[in-house]
Amino acid sequence: MAEEQDQERSEQATQKRREDFRKKGQVAQSKEVQTAVLLTSALMLWYFYLPFFWPRMQRLVAHLWRRAGEIEVTGSSVYDLTLSILGQVALLLAPLLLMVLVVGALSSIMQIGFLLTTKPLEPDLNKLNPIQGAKKFFSKRSAVEVVKSLAKVCLVGFVAFKTVHASFADSVLLVDAPLSQTVALLGKVAGLVLFKSCGVLVVLALFDFLFVRWEMEQRMKMTKQEIKEEFKETEGDPHLKARIRSIQQEAARKRMMADVPKADVVVTNPTHLSVALKYDRATMDAPKVIAKGADHLAMKIREIAREHNVAMVENVPVARALYKLEIGDTIPEEMFGAVAEILAYVYNLKSKPFRRS
Repeated sequence: MAEEQDQERSEQATQKRREDFRKKGQVAQSKEVQTAVLLTSALMLWYFYLPFFWPRMQRLVAHLWRRAGEIEVTGSSVYDLTLSILGQVALLLAPLLLMVLVVGALSSIMQIGFLLTTKPLEPDLNKLNPIQGAKKFFSKRSAVEVVKSLAKVCLVGFVAFKTVHASFADSVLLVDAPLSQTVALLGKVAGLVLFKSCGVLVVLALFDFLFVRWEMEQRMKMTKQEIKEEFKETEGDPHLKARIRSIQQEAARKRMMADVPKADVVVTNPTHLSVALKYDRATMDAPKVIAKGADHLAMKIREIAREHNVAMVENVPVARALYKLEIGDTIPEEMFGAVAEILAYVYNLKSKPFRRS
């Protein structure tokens, strides 16, 4: 039972896993959002652009009709005429095409931010595996995509049918009407169908966006074992780190003990503290701590001090205050007086002059 629970993807994805998914191009991006944004933006632009576009398109068509009888039909003339027409139409449609490119890019950036990766384009032999391909075809994800596509087609189709059906009575009256009225009604109905379809697509895109994000969260979930393995990769094995830390501490203790013979004095607390001080008037502004220890380590410092004839002075409050400093720290200004007295006492014992800096 415990193993089954460990294999269950019940843990939220870590930041590293999210970054790994993103590097592979596996992000929560909804195609429905892109479709809805593109279509809505295109319709909005077309609505404002149409008064500019339509007169120019009419003039272009009228010009072609006027010149239809004058054009000599040869290979080069047809080629030149085709290029001219395509160029003029391209200029008229350029704002729409540019808008599609910009909005298409922005709709992606709004969902997933700026992401440029070639990982999905890299060859993968697993994609050629027919068994794996069949599994994807009959997977739950494929079923969901089919349901979404059917729902989109049905909803848009229903909205289009209701819109056209509502205009059926008006269309009957156009039997004897001029062509311009027929075209105007057709344009009005087509516009209504498109705008209502956009509304449906926007609603579907919202639900799809939430679903895609939820689905991606489910895919990124991790097992407890994966969490442990990732922690080992990023933070290192706790046992190994503890071993390294122990080795480092031991090396630091050895270096500290090697400095004890260089001390001028070892200040002690008779019970369990020892602090070794060093002062060189030529290179130091104030004495500094070169070794310290408690309990067994304090006894070891005293043993080394005795072996190398380093003076030891018992002073409980000074020893306690000095022990709070780190190795290599100089003594604070408020302790100059107390430490100076200790060093003066030691120098007097050795018949060495001492002057406070």
